Amino acid sequence: MAFGGVFPYLVSPIDESGAVMRDVLGDLVEHLINAGVHGLTPLGSTGEFAYLTWEQRREVVETVVATARGRVPVIAGVASTSTRDAVAQTKHMVSAGADGILAILETYFPIGDEGVEAYFTAIAGAAQGRPVVIYTNPQFQRSDLTLPVIERLSHVENIRYIKDASTNTGRLLSIIERTRGRLDVFAASAHIPVCVMMIGGVGWMAGPACIAPGQSIALYDAARRGDWVGAMELQRPLWRVNEIFAKYSIAACIKAALELQGFPVGAPIQPQQPLTQAARDEIETVLRGIGAL
Repeated sequence: MAFGGVFPYLVSPIDESGAVMRDVLGDLVEHLINAGVHGLTPLGSTGEFAYLTWEQRREVVETVVATARGRVPVIAGVASTSTRDAVAQTKHMVSAGADGILAILETYFPIGDEGVEAYFTAIAGAAQGRPVVIYTNPQFQRSDLTLPVIERLSHVENIRYIKDASTNTGRLLSIIERTRGRLDVFAASAHIPVCVMMIGGVGWMAGPACIAPGQSIALYDAARRGDWVGAMELQRPLWRVNEIFAKYSIAACIKAALELQGFPVGAPIQPQQPLTQAARDEIETVLRGIGAL
């Protein structure tokens, strides 16, 4: 199975008691599939994986898989500070029906290249042939993936994609050149998707696609046609979404935006704080400006 296109990073709707709001998550999944997204990614950064218990993570992924019913691929996030736990999570996600794994390394103490490489290789081995997307986000991770490690991981048969959430588009080009078709690149919300597509990216995985799926798909389709003028006409107003999400907490922003769109996904998980009314008003203005309300 080849992945490409728009894969929204889903929020994790959690109520005040800590229960996963399955109905709300299911409604969001149906909405996004009907909008034409190419896949779904629960438990990315927008899904607040770092704040969830294992039971909550499990329930989120099982809900998404059950609702999607095979209509689009589901790439489930796996994140841990220990390799053993990451392997156990991966095996469960595969048994739950995930079509691929988004592999994230959480760290407390810094980890050297050998440990980083071993962590992702172990996840790939536990994925039972499912494609693995390795995820790097230097803004939040103590131990980033270096270019030599990425190149070596690209030789692992089922490590086939990378989502690099650095703001360095030149690094993406280096990854594409070093891995020579073994590893396809997804853009993140930190990148301008049109630029990533132009240098050879296969799509993007990002939270903003949750709130502007139609606009995101139109942009992707224009880029796939090679209509770069049309793609940039779509990209310019959409970049306002990325700008405001860089200004505030991304999970809080997307949850606030979804609430404005009629999805009662709840507040960000504490100790994160809900946005102020002024921030919500600013988000509403941006959504109206791109036709997402």
